[in-house]
Amino acid sequence: MQIDGAGRQQRGHVLLIAGDAAVRRRAVQVAPSANLAALGVLPASALLNSHVPSDTTYLDGARDPNTVLMRLRAAAATPGPLLVYLSGRLTLDRRGHGLHLALAGTTASTVRYTALPWDWLGTELAARPTGPTTVVLDLVADKTAWPVLQEYGSLPASPSAEVYGVVVPPAFAGGPHQVSAYTRHWIDQLRRSPTRPANLHLHAFAVGAAALPPGTLVLPATRELGATAAQNAPYVSQAPQGPHRPQEPQEPVPDPRPHIHALATGGRHQEAASLAQAWEQHVLQTHGHSSPEATHWAEIRADLARMAGNYGSATRLWINAGHHRLEHQPADAPEVLAAAAGALYCWTQLKDQEAARDSGPELVRLLRALPGLEPRLLRLTQQRLEVLEGSVGTVGSVG
Repeated sequence: MQIDGAGRQQRGHVLLIAGDAAVRRRAVQVAPSANLAALGVLPASALLNSHVPSDTTYLDGARDPNTVLMRLRAAAATPGPLLVYLSGRLTLDRRGHGLHLALAGTTASTVRYTALPWDWLGTELAARPTGPTTVVLDLVADKTAWPVLQEYGSLPASPSAEVYGVVVPPAFAGGPHQVSAYTRHWIDQLRRSPTRPANLHLHAFAVGAAALPPGTLVLPATRELGATAAQNAPYVSQAPQGPHRPQEPQEPVPDPRPHIHALATGGRHQEAASLAQAWEQHVLQTHGHSSPEATHWAEIRADLARMAGNYGSATRLWINAGHHRLEHQPADAPEVLAAAAGALYCWTQLKDQEAARDSGPELVRLLRALPGLEPRLLRLTQQRLEVLEGSVGTVGSVG
């Protein structure tokens, strides 16, 4: 039996909250109920990183924010470790300009009465006892909330809690009902790791593997991920060396993606690109050019190019990745849609008219292969390409 400083028996709590699903053009961006179901198969000890006795509360389909508040308050009162997981759609009260987690039935006109004010989360967790507090977020911001998040540059929460997660922008096309990529990779790491990784490592692994849409808000920020890279620095010496005959990694080799991501977010773009290219060459030799592993590393290189501002290279890599995925996956697969979204975004950022004109036809061919794509995107892409092919002026952007 573990006793806290006040003489109470320590007891942990896992609170899993599913808000309203985020849907765009009939495509589901995040399915909170599916995320909760997937997390529910994990033992509470794995989620909490603690073996103290614990309780788990599932809150799915709630329509009254006061019901959620009562559950949150009860969970926050536990003297032991606490994990709060929230998934769903982040929206804005247009009258009070406050962020809210949309609940089942929340509409633009009823946010103040049917959604959970985001401030309530911080208020309840600020009064926590001494037990460690972790908040994990897998959210999509709608078009009203996204400008506020960009202004903040983060998502405010209780300073006493460790906060990890992602907030996807509203333009993401989404895919069929399923566990979202960030949550899925978090779960996979908990299942596969022989010893339970620290939360920061779980977060870094999930971010590196999830192929997140461009512009996704990632929490925590670069500084904390940089600390992860420093802790993982010893495995850099085990990475493949050189493009021709990469060194065979020794088993077990830690995942290199968090370190590569931290290099890029720290501004060390050339180092990140070189390390990613070396690992890609190793994967090509190990699994083959048409393997899903090879395509995934091409996507990593595409996102690194985007982060470095090299939109021409990023566009080509994303287009190629989209075509490769279409050879093995249906056109509505989330990975296919994410590749197309990455290619389109990077192409719209190209200021070099010749480069945009050269890559435009292949981008159009990729978009035409996606029947579920919003027709407006293909139409605007074709219009911009026609302008590029017939003009010499400044390249515009797809709106």
